[in-house]
Amino acid sequence: MRNEKRVQILYPAAPDRRAALERQRGVLQWESMQVPGQRQFDVVIERDSEGFYIASVPPLTGCHTQARSLDEVTERIREAIELCLEAEGEPVQELEFIGIQRVTIAA
Repeated sequence: MRNEKRVQILYPAAPDRRAALERQRGVLQWESMQVPGQRQFDVVIERDSEGFYIASVPPLTGCHTQARSLDEVTERIREAIELCLEAEGEPVQELEFIGIQRVTIAA
């Protein structure tokens, strides 16, 4: 089943007290659906001190972009992914998204 394409669809958590708190904190759940002919890439989006959104795709070396809005950065990263795949081909190693963790160290 290596050739099956998967896409992740984001949906809000169930309407209970815990879910409401998670939504307030920006936590969303993922639901998987298979869509033929599509590839899925996990994109890391951050915002810099000047307000630009910066998007990168860890499995694709050098695949990143920036924009002033989330809509624009999403459109640009799709284009960047297509260009990276065209230039470099498929990533050698498929990575599974696990999560993001903030780590604090002494300054």
